[in-house]
Amino acid sequence: MAGNFFSVECPDCENEQTVFGKAATEVTCAVCGHTLARPTGGLSAIEGEIVETVEAR
Repeated sequence: MAGNFFSVECPDCENEQTVFGKAATEVTCAVCGHTLARPTGGLSAIEGEIVETVEAR
């Protein structure tokens, strides 16, 4: 699979959540509902601080 997963911190509640870098749908925070990522047709527009890149093994 091509693409990365990112650990993103929510700007509202500071919850940390894993988001796919090429999300096809809008991703919201599981705690407060703030939008964390929006699809753009390619790489997602991430609306939070990327804490780290998560690598699958």
